[in-house]
Amino acid sequence: MLFIDNEGTTNPRLNLAIEEHLLRNLEAGEDILLFYVNEPSIIIGRYQNTIEEVNQDYVQAHGIHVVRRVSGGGAVYHDLGNLNFSFITDRKPENIHNFKKFTAPVIAVLRSLGVPAELGGRSDILAGGRKISGNAQYITGKRMISHGTLLVHSDLERVVEALKVKPGKIQSKGIKSVRSQVANIAEFLAEPIGVEVLRQRLLQGIFGGGSEIPRYRLTEADWAAIHRLAAERYMTWEWNWGGSPEFALERTRRFATGEIMARIAVQRGRIHSIRFMGDFFSQNDPGELEARLTGARYDPEELSAALAGVDLESTFPGLTRQNLVDFLY
Repeated sequence: MLFIDNEGTTNPRLNLAIEEHLLRNLEAGEDILLFYVNEPSIIIGRYQNTIEEVNQDYVQAHGIHVVRRVSGGGAVYHDLGNLNFSFITDRKPENIHNFKKFTAPVIAVLRSLGVPAELGGRSDILAGGRKISGNAQYITGKRMISHGTLLVHSDLERVVEALKVKPGKIQSKGIKSVRSQVANIAEFLAEPIGVEVLRQRLLQGIFGGGSEIPRYRLTEADWAAIHRLAAERYMTWEWNWGGSPEFALERTRRFATGEIMARIAVQRGRIHSIRFMGDFFSQNDPGELEARLTGARYDPEELSAALAGVDLESTFPGLTRQNLVDFLY
């Protein structure tokens, strides 16, 4: 097994690009261990609907990144108090869905520190019945990733708020996260431990305590490919938001002009169809608004841009453009 140092980057888009680059480009037959720490981020599962998983108002107000990963599973919160580990190995029957194999060395190190860690549920590491680590896998070609989080001393209040989605009528084909009661590893330690110290303990445990740890150092060519992949995938709206499965939602609210209901179908992050209904009074049929909004990205800025210059007063008396955007989103 080779250890690869990500050289201290905390940009989640780059770290996910490093992981995918190593998966696709390093030779088969060599196992790889990668650690990384991310700035405050929500990392969305590959098959999830981002809108259903994220408290968008909260993440925007607090500068939290939202990035989709290639593996399945649920949405997780990362910050500088969270250590991520990734095993990249060959695709073999004994490795696929075998979370016990990949979490065993991690659990052993945690237990050596006094943490009552154990594998629980589908793929979680638990301590005292609470989740301290979530794990997922991605399989492609001859290679695969098994990766997980370790909540060392994360801001658990932010975990709750960032993943607290406003209730609404959404019918989605995406995979929804199962919320678990979480805990920090720090709660189970007699003495505080930092992310870097835990990383070193894991390195020693996984590599058998040897003084020389086999390493592969990322080259300039590797970094160029990583930055290109990050720009083409992990930094794009199309991947992080538009990559959500198709979904339909219904919004209903009573305004001064009457009750308005909007039924919206979204595909690849854009409005595929929208229909306004209700008992509202209107001089104009809302068909013009529906035509304007069809094809727009389902995000507040583009909805507002699509409505620019529209005479809303004649369709929905008393509503401003911001009122309508807030209602639709």
